Amino acid sequence: MAATNGSKHQTIVRPLQYRDIDAIASLCQQATIPDPAVKAQIEQLLKQMNRWYAPFQFLNTIPTPNFTDRALLVAEHEQQLRGVISVSPFNRTRSTWHVEWVSLVNGSARSPEDLQAGNPVEITGKNDIGSQLLRYCFEHIVDASTWVLEVDVNDNSALALYRQNGFQPLAHLTYWEIAPELLKELAQREPDLPNLLPVRNTDAQLIYQLDTVSMPPLLRQVFDRQIHDFKNNLVQTMVGKVKEWFQQKQSFSNYVFETQRKAAIGYYRLSLNSDRQLSTTENRQPHQAELTVHPAYTWLYPELMAQLARSCQYLPSQPLQLVSADYQPEREEYFQQIGAVRVKHSLLMSRSVWHKLREAKHLSLENLQIAEMLQSLQPSRQPLPNRIEKNDAEDLS
Repeated sequence: MAATNGSKHQTIVRPLQYRDIDAIASLCQQATIPDPAVKAQIEQLLKQMNRWYAPFQFLNTIPTPNFTDRALLVAEHEQQLRGVISVSPFNRTRSTWHVEWVSLVNGSARSPEDLQAGNPVEITGKNDIGSQLLRYCFEHIVDASTWVLEVDVNDNSALALYRQNGFQPLAHLTYWEIAPELLKELAQREPDLPNLLPVRNTDAQLIYQLDTVSMPPLLRQVFDRQIHDFKNNLVQTMVGKVKEWFQQKQSFSNYVFETQRKAAIGYYRLSLNSDRQLSTTENRQPHQAELTVHPAYTWLYPELMAQLARSCQYLPSQPLQLVSADYQPEREEYFQQIGAVRVKHSLLMSRSVWHKLREAKHLSLENLQIAEMLQSLQPSRQPLPNRIEKNDAEDLS
């Protein structure tokens, strides 16, 4: 199903087709995607689609199937590709969706061939292509009640586009990078973590409680995570291990268990890049870590960072990248103290599908026609007098 406007030259929003793969791959390489992991996943998805559909090039207009939950939609104006949007569910219940990437073609790029030639690509406010892509997702993905996205604080055109379509800021995110020399220094310290345990599906309740208590109520409501968001089935685990083996990556997660309270007070997920060839190139990929600490146990930061540094010491010399939010002042203070480098600032934004209420006209009693309104309440005949019993008359007296 495609969305169009009412003008003479219609803009069509439709699913991705085989003929769009090369142009979108070029867009993905040139555009700035906030999350590097999302960019790598989109590039891998496009390569997978291209490999599957290469023998059927004569069927270049058939829609490509979704290999994942990620949805890629394109905007076509005058039979030319004008923009692309990538969205995916944020939680298992699919009540919150994530706008991963919105990229528009400026006026100088008139065709997918121009995109492959290296013409500049940017989000522009001169047209409403981006708004049409967003509105199409809002209207046709009926499961989503809330939308979230992340945008660079310096990308004014993207901020204007998202604010125009009802997105409001939730939190400021800071990306930190720890240099390999600093990781070696942190690894010399012996971490004091006697109850560090690997995460299993049976621990989903503990991780869910830790995730709930570690964020403000507004973010908790927007993310709408449940216990099954922290569980992985056997098929997902096996597929993830196979992908990591091909991509030469390692990932594992652990948590710190508090025996007295029977609760998890710290959690981390570490994704290590074990490709030694990337460590000698300029485009090396840093190790990625996701860190969650209970607000009452901030003394865990030095211990967990020492554990993360020890996990990286036997791999190629690459930096470690983490993120902190403005509602985590202890984490940002610790990163500043150890000498971590800020590499990026971004803004987390959200939008509810029901964020606007239709304005009602101001009503006053003077404008109401009382006589006309009460016409249906007039009696159709004269009421008949009722006989009052003796006991009722005595009660009334």
